[in-house]
Amino acid sequence: METFFDIQQRAAKRKGGKVALAYITSTPLNAQQLMTHSDDDWLEEFTRKIFQSGFYWSVINKKWPGFREVFWDFNIKKLLMMPPEMLEEKSSDERIVRNYNKVKTIMTNASMIHFTAKDEGKAFHQLIAEWPSDDIIGLWAWLKKHGARLGGNTGPYALRAMGKDTFLLSRDIEAYLRANEIIEGGLQSKKSLKAAQAFFNDMQKQSGLSLQEISQTIAYSVGDNRV
Repeated sequence: METFFDIQQRAAKRKGGKVALAYITSTPLNAQQLMTHSDDDWLEEFTRKIFQSGFYWSVINKKWPGFREVFWDFNIKKLLMMPPEMLEEKSSDERIVRNYNKVKTIMTNASMIHFTAKDEGKAFHQLIAEWPSDDIIGLWAWLKKHGARLGGNTGPYALRAMGKDTFLLSRDIEAYLRANEIIEGGLQSKKSLKAAQAFFNDMQKQSGLSLQEISQTIAYSVGDNRV
């Protein structure tokens, strides 16, 4: 198996040198910074990623001010008091992408976030902030179990967007893991996820970097994304 140094060297060569590579990699937020995100912020990002899934991200982003208007800036307290018939009305509003099945996830995920304090003994943002990076797949599984449409890459992409340290199973990462026989079979199988986590944990021990930086470096070291 390659060392992280080998991967980093190849990525730097492909991207124009170490300085160029450092410029295009980024670091996650720390736990204290993550704690500043409100529950409403988390609901908004989950909803954004759910709507972006299978759609042009640029279209969703262009319509996002409309989403914020229709759903009261994703104010969880207001949303949870909303009657079901009003949600159905909102799902047909022209200011948003009209997809009732995806709109329904707003209520499910609002409930998940709101009731985390009761179910887990800590606020949602605290749960996220304190979740250990060496078991990030455990957080993925938690979101998939308790939320709506947060499985696959949707939950991890939302976590990354909000600054939580996580690797991503993008096409380039998957290709690398398969080429190096780290995973086989289904990408989202428990066996593959555990193998991927173990690999990233090892890379973290070697490099001292975040999962995010490691993930980005691997992605830049393979595939068609040469400079």
